[in-house]
Amino acid sequence: MPIDASIPFRPVRIAVLTVSDTRNAADDRSGDTLVQRIEAAGHLLADRAIEKDDAERIAERLLGWIAAPDVDCVISTGGTGVTGRDVTPEAFARVWDKEIPGFGELFRWLSYAKIGTSTIQSRACAGVARGTYLFALPGSTGAVKDGWDGILASQLDIRHQPCNFVELMPRLRER
Repeated sequence: MPIDASIPFRPVRIAVLTVSDTRNAADDRSGDTLVQRIEAAGHLLADRAIEKDDAERIAERLLGWIAAPDVDCVISTGGTGVTGRDVTPEAFARVWDKEIPGFGELFRWLSYAKIGTSTIQSRACAGVARGTYLFALPGSTGAVKDGWDGILASQLDIRHQPCNFVELMPRLRER
């Protein structure tokens, strides 16, 4: 997609959340992959955390970041499958004001090209909560790469045309 070089780049302040019962800071490869891509693109890592697969704890963490003036966007990795412990989409739905259904649809379409029908097991999702973007990606490094490289890198770049999420940020709190 075209980048309009006449528009100055605007870094987005992004918090990264890894949802996992087993990962820690030393072995969070998906979180590391996401942080590397965020920083390589010129964005700012506002915060980073790991939460267990617990909808209440995830929602509490999200609410803290939504209330923080230095967080524009949250991207999570993990907890989007269909097993009993996968509760990230439910936690996100507790806090968002508006869902962005096209994000999950586009993620699965991109993923289909790589993993075929297995993509149907992903419940990647997105929404907006009080002016903060929320994006939930699956927990594999491949899924993080697909979500960032295929969607978020361009939608979180104000220079991306014909439109992008960043140019809408000043209007997200309108009523």
